[in-house]
Amino acid sequence: MTQVAARSVSSTTPARTPLGVLHRLTPYVAIARPDHWFKNVFMMLGVLLAGFYHPQRLADPGIVVAIAWAVLATCLLASSNYVLNEILDAPTDRSHPVKRHRPIPAARAMRSIAYVEWLCLAAAGLLMAFAMNRAFFYTAVSFLVMGLIYNVPPLRAKDQAFVDVLTESVNNPIRLMLGWFTLSATDIPPVSLLIAYWMIGAFFMASKRVAEYRFIADPIAAIAYRRSFRHYTQEMLLCSIVFYVTLFALFLGIFIVRYHLELILLVPLIAGLVGYYLHIAFKQGSCAQNPERLYRETGLMIYLATLLLLFIGLMFVQVPLLYRLFNVEPSAVPPLWQL
Repeated sequence: MTQVAARSVSSTTPARTPLGVLHRLTPYVAIARPDHWFKNVFMMLGVLLAGFYHPQRLADPGIVVAIAWAVLATCLLASSNYVLNEILDAPTDRSHPVKRHRPIPAARAMRSIAYVEWLCLAAAGLLMAFAMNRAFFYTAVSFLVMGLIYNVPPLRAKDQAFVDVLTESVNNPIRLMLGWFTLSATDIPPVSLLIAYWMIGAFFMASKRVAEYRFIADPIAAIAYRRSFRHYTQEMLLCSIVFYVTLFALFLGIFIVRYHLELILLVPLIAGLVGYYLHIAFKQGSCAQNPERLYRETGLMIYLATLLLLFIGLMFVQVPLLYRLFNVEPSAVPPLWQL
């Protein structure tokens, strides 16, 4: 009788199948947002520039492994910030028509386990960063610190109008430095480029705010979702976009004149990119709200790929006529070809 009862109980107890375990882990993978890792492509400009200024590093047989290691470390650090963001944003995400379905607001993931995940991802990312070099490690620490400033009370910069955009977009130059320090730990990227990178990031973030504001289409609901909307209007956001783009253009111009004048030929295309992205931000249900979905904008992806190829090509050449026209001294970095 006992054996029959035991068999009966065992037959009604669900087995821990690999599929069941995977189902329970899925929400915790989701809050790490691996689909956002593509944003770390911003560090590749740092890798490219460091390669141009320190070409001897490109001959290192372990360079591919080093770049892959750096990218993975950056992805883990970014995921740590995303997990913290998910935990602390859960109360306000419940007021968003889409984000309320995220794992923590929807009660599919436990906050206590998510906190452990946040710490483990940060520790793993920092250990990998420490194995790179000191400059890379300190920059990785700053990446995590900015996540704390952005998300954690009482600072919680994301709740302050304009401060939220400027704080979040600092991650752009941080990513560029992570890419640069992957190849060179003895100097830093041009400050003019870092500021330009910061300002174009602010433009992207402000465009995201415009898209969110238009999507929610209810000022009260918008404030419940994001406190900074208490002070934002669509007009204010558009004025801030003009401000960020102006600063981006100014510091990009300084970088181009100081380091590689040939890049001035890209300026019309870069201006076109800014206008194109703003056009996307004003679309109904714009992908600018969720940059991880921008790959769906086929035209934008083709435009970016073209811009990248032209940038790389122009970095290899020198056009003496441009230096005579603009009365600029050539950079000390020699090109491969002259036109």
